[in-house]
Amino acid sequence: MKKTYHGSCHCGKVRFQALVDLAEGTGKCNCSICMKSRGWGAIVKPADFTLLSGEDDLSSYQFGSFSAEHLFCRHCGIKSFGRGNVPEIGGAYVSVNVSCLDDVTLDELSTAPVRHMDGRNNNWFEAPAEVRYL
Repeated sequence: MKKTYHGSCHCGKVRFQALVDLAEGTGKCNCSICMKSRGWGAIVKPADFTLLSGEDDLSSYQFGSFSAEHLFCRHCGIKSFGRGNVPEIGGAYVSVNVSCLDDVTLDELSTAPVRHMDGRNNNWFEAPAEVRYL
């Protein structure tokens, strides 16, 4: 069931709310940026995401296909969410950093299903052979 969560970066300048169903699953992948940032995301439609504060405090980074905008707070460096448009996953999306949800419970985190993706080998719809490091 979808639930409204509130989230933020570390310093609190970037704040958002998102309607997320953690039981629908979350994702971790081994692509170069997720590996370095230890990304753990939940995908929501743009209509289910509201940036409450900090638009001017965000910096953007894009690479590769430029289909994803990796946003981070220019003060504390935390990536609390990103956005993009990938037709293979349903078009426009916002990827909420699950670790940045301020009012999520430990039980919700520990029971949220995790789907692993092999982004390192551009095999996004399959899990890598080893996932323990993710």
